[in-house]
Amino acid sequence: MAPVSGHPASVLAIVRRYEAAGFRAWPAAAVHYDGTWVVRLTAGHPAKRLNSVNPLDPGDTQHIAERIARASRRFDAYGRPLTFRMSPLSGKVLSKHLDEASWSRFDESLVMRLPLKEAELDAAMDQIPLKDISRFIGAAIRTNGSDASLRPGLSEVIGAIQPEAGLFALEDGNDPLATLICVHDGDLAGLFEVATEKSARKKGHGRNLILSALKWARLRGAREAWLQVEAGNVAALSLYRSLGFEEVYRYHYRRPPGA
Repeated sequence: MAPVSGHPASVLAIVRRYEAAGFRAWPAAAVHYDGTWVVRLTAGHPAKRLNSVNPLDPGDTQHIAERIARASRRFDAYGRPLTFRMSPLSGKVLSKHLDEASWSRFDESLVMRLPLKEAELDAAMDQIPLKDISRFIGAAIRTNGSDASLRPGLSEVIGAIQPEAGLFALEDGNDPLATLICVHDGDLAGLFEVATEKSARKKGHGRNLILSALKWARLRGAREAWLQVEAGNVAALSLYRSLGFEEVYRYHYRRPPGA
């Protein structure tokens, strides 16, 4: 599939499918709707995906300034900076409004997909996901190099995932080498929080764990894998492309001046 360009209705429908899967796979603690804008907020975790306004219809352009003000008040109540997550569903009118108001643009990411029938998974290691959420979170914090203070928030997010979530960790004794979450949602398998411990990188651990997770998901009926990766993460992009993942569309974040 070629990256989204002209944004015809059929393409926007594909984007909506992935956006909806992302909301289910990585749920925010509080969700509010303002027209077709989805306002996601999470007091326990600062991730932008969990604390952003997500416009889902490029034709929803009424009263933009007033709605931004309402969203700003919600973000202020959570102590979060007002953040818009701009996908192809956001539309040109809203983008122009933010441009004219001098909003910054940052952290572009790619959404990528891989048909699992095309994936070489037969030789992948059969691995059973961890059942111990606490153990997985401890491993994930280490592989991501995250602050331990994020542990309760990450636990809350994982516990709220409604589709089947496989928690995968590759370990050497008590030392985690690589971790990821594979969310099996119907015919989709979403990969989240993919990370390899810094001292264990470039040894194939991430690749092996991804293949094991996708094999697990395919056995459960998933037909397509997908993920989100920052455009500047050259190493991760190289890995995903080598596995056969292709870009579907991109999104980025925006904040008002001074945020």
